[in-house]
Amino acid sequence: MEALTQENEALKKAYEELNERHLRLAADFDNFRRRTNRQIDEIREFALEKFAADLLDVADNFERALKADDTSLREGLESIQKQFTGIMERYGIRHFECKNGEFDPEKHEAVVCIPSDHPEGTIVEEFMRGYCMHDRVIRHAKVAVSQRKE
Repeated sequence: MEALTQENEALKKAYEELNERHLRLAADFDNFRRRTNRQIDEIREFALEKFAADLLDVADNFERALKADDTSLREGLESIQKQFTGIMERYGIRHFECKNGEFDPEKHEAVVCIPSDHPEGTIVEEFMRGYCMHDRVIRHAKVAVSQRKE
C-alpha cells in the first residue's frame, strides 16, 4: 500500500511540474503573440516612411520651382518629373503603355468608345496613365477604345 501511496505522490508531483511548465509555455506564447502583433502594427505604421521621406524632396523642389522665374520653370518641372519617376521606379512603381494596344480589363478602364478605323478593342487614346507596383496593377489606365464604324 505504501508503494502505491509513494507512486501516487510521485505522479502528483510530475503532474504539477508538467502543469506548471504548460502554464509557463502558454504565458510565453501569449507574450510572443502580443509582441509580434505590436511589431506588425509598427511595421504597418512606418512602412511608407522612406517613400514619404523621398517624396518630401520632390515637394521641396516644387516649392523652389514655384519661386523661380518663368524661363527656368519648365526646366525645373522637367527635373522634378525625372526625380519623381526615379523615386517611383526605386519602389517598383511604373506606368504601362496603352495607346494602340489591345484593351485588357485587368489593366484598363474604358471610359468611352470611339468609332474608328482601328480594329475593334484597340486603345486609341489614353486619358490617365495606369500604374503597376511590381506585377500588380495599382491604378487602371483610363482609355478610349475603338469600336467599329457603322
